[in-house]
Amino acid sequence: MKYQKKAYYGMEDTNNKIFKGDNIEVLTQIRDIYRGRVDCIYIDPPYNNDEEYIHYNDSDGFDIWLEKLCNILPLLFELLSDKGSLWISIDDGELHYLKVAADKIFGRKNFVHTIVWEHRTTRENRMAFSNNHEYILVYAKKPDEFKKRRNLLDVDEEFLKRYKNPDNDPRGPWQSISVSVQAGHAVSSQFYTIVAPNGNLHKPPAGRCWAYNEQRMLEEIKNNNIWFGKEGNGVPRRKKFLSESKIGLTPETIWFAEDVGTTDQAKKHLKSLFKNQDVFDTPKPESLLKRIIEISTNEGELVLDAYLGSGTTAAVAQKLNRSYIGIEQGEHVSDIIIPRLNKTIDDLLSEDGVRDNLGYELWLEESNDID
Repeated sequence: MKYQKKAYYGMEDTNNKIFKGDNIEVLTQIRDIYRGRVDCIYIDPPYNNDEEYIHYNDSDGFDIWLEKLCNILPLLFELLSDKGSLWISIDDGELHYLKVAADKIFGRKNFVHTIVWEHRTTRENRMAFSNNHEYILVYAKKPDEFKKRRNLLDVDEEFLKRYKNPDNDPRGPWQSISVSVQAGHAVSSQFYTIVAPNGNLHKPPAGRCWAYNEQRMLEEIKNNNIWFGKEGNGVPRRKKFLSESKIGLTPETIWFAEDVGTTDQAKKHLKSLFKNQDVFDTPKPESLLKRIIEISTNEGELVLDAYLGSGTTAAVAQKLNRSYIGIEQGEHVSDIIIPRLNKTIDDLLSEDGVRDNLGYELWLEESNDID
């Protein structure tokens, strides 16, 4: 099966593509073009929970469900760049089976972490336990490369308040950090007595040593990089300047609803966009995809979603100025995804009107057209 560009919206020349078709067939056609070029892949596949939803049925049964995923995962992994990552949403019912299968396909060394997402805040009293979370499995083409280039989360004002300037250092605000480290792998040159400017003597704490040898420590003291407290009697600590710091928070593995939204919030958002239509029962919130895309990519980089659903990944990628590829075979491509993306693009144009790569191409099977 071959796919052709049949329409576009926004800019005519764009890197963004929406494919209406079977994801295996589409991926097979585009893999030679995009092999090693995708920086983030997010998928929200069926969960095999034997439910019938408005826009799709999740009732293949375990064997067929797992076979389908095992067919698509190698194709997705092939498209990842060396710094790229793959994020898979799943619930508790099939998490462990999917993890074992994905480990076998990608290699256990390529597993990064499991994210726990608080997808609901209401209590479910009909069950033995109120299940309030889902999971996101994270894999990377080269985990070391992903670790080096993954982005930090934004910090708030409280975090920045840690940086002060009690000695009016011309280099600006700083915070003090320990200048001693655990002594397990220390060498002899890391054990000595520091003589403070006021003559006080400081030995490393029990079980620890100094981070630098004595010559380096003397240079740091001379350069006013070591803080001994306002009165000069404190334990030596190194000054870490705000201007020299990579400011941000390391992403944690528990994502709370107040930060990334819930399924219910996502559904209400869709209903606000499509007031007279049946929307998806279990969509993902834009704030959840925003966090995933911002952690894993920078502006201009490529995001792919092979189970595009209601179009959340593409809409968020467009807002964040990322390139994107979305694949979906349902008729809601024309009913939900295209109108949602068109509105997103129109809103962005009304805000600034000068953004690059604002728009998408619609690709269909050669013999098909869409209204």
